[in-house]
Amino acid sequence: MIRFYFHPTPNPAKVALFLEESGLPYELVPVDTSKGEQHLPEFRAVNPNGKVPAIIDTEGPGGKEVRVFDSSAILLYLGEKTGQFLGAPEDKPELLSWLFFIASGLGPFSGQAVHFQYAAPEGNDYAVNRYRREIERHYEVLDTHLANREYIVGDQYTLADISTWGWLIRAPRVMKGAEDALADFPYLKRWFQRVDARPAAVRARDVGKELTFKKDLDEEARRALFPSNYPKAG
Repeated sequence: MIRFYFHPTPNPAKVALFLEESGLPYELVPVDTSKGEQHLPEFRAVNPNGKVPAIIDTEGPGGKEVRVFDSSAILLYLGEKTGQFLGAPEDKPELLSWLFFIASGLGPFSGQAVHFQYAAPEGNDYAVNRYRREIERHYEVLDTHLANREYIVGDQYTLADISTWGWLIRAPRVMKGAEDALADFPYLKRWFQRVDARPAAVRARDVGKELTFKKDLDEEARRALFPSNYPKAG
């Protein structure tokens, strides 16, 4: 059984998609990050970095319970555990390259674009422009790569597609004000529509819909979500 620590944000969405695709049994454990539940000692025992997603595999290597945190690590772990969505053996260098491209570029720049467009105080025009342009550049890299191919790695649906989908579902929010967030990236848009139409993707979008999470970005939420912006207590 996989205990899946979840909040309805892009990185957990990747793991939700893998779990729905693979058929692995899992238990959803909500973590309300706007209430600061990611900082509680019991969750820090699962992920010392205080971020979602994280998992506990009750049947890990040797039959022992193990924790895995960081979405890319979780995808690789579960891919190797199940033997699914890893692509052909000869494609592994390409798979790792794109997974790290997403983990080090597309994901963080998307997150910062959202932060400075929606959460930061006004007057950060330089930061807004910087992160918005970087996201457009990352989209362009993917768009060019996907011009003559159906999937990101080789000719199979892999972890790279699953990981990218987690962030592309938020493209309308990342590209604030755009009527069509992917209009300038037709090959990326075609790829996204193909992946998003998969039955598992439809189910993954609904994971956690029955749960209630705090939505107000008030002072409590800001301190929980952006603790680095505040002096340490004590």
